[in-house]
Order: sequence, then structure tokens, then C-alpha cells
Amino acid sequence: MRHSFATHLLDAGTDVHTIQQLLGHSHITTTMVYLHLQESKRRCIINPIDSFL
Repeated sequence: MRHSFATHLLDAGTDVHTIQQLLGHSHITTTMVYLHLQESKRRCIINPIDSFL
């Protein structure tokens, strides 16, 4: 359930340091584990500069 909570927060745009505090992690590296889930979303981001080229 914690994993789902953290994933939904990331999807909603919550910053990692806030998630770290909410989950009670003392080290940011523990929270960073959840970032791998965001890689697929990063591939879908369109660079606004590309529209000018």
C-alpha cells in the first residue's frame, strides 16, 4: 500500500522530498526507488523546443 501511495503522489507531481517525509524515510535514496516508475512517462514528454525546429 505504501508503494501505491508513493507512486500516486509521484504521478500527481509531488516532489520527492515531500514523499520522503510522508513515508518517514531518513535517506532520500530509499525514496528514490519509486522514481524508476516514472521513466515510461518521461519518454512521452514532448520537448517544447522541438516544435520550433
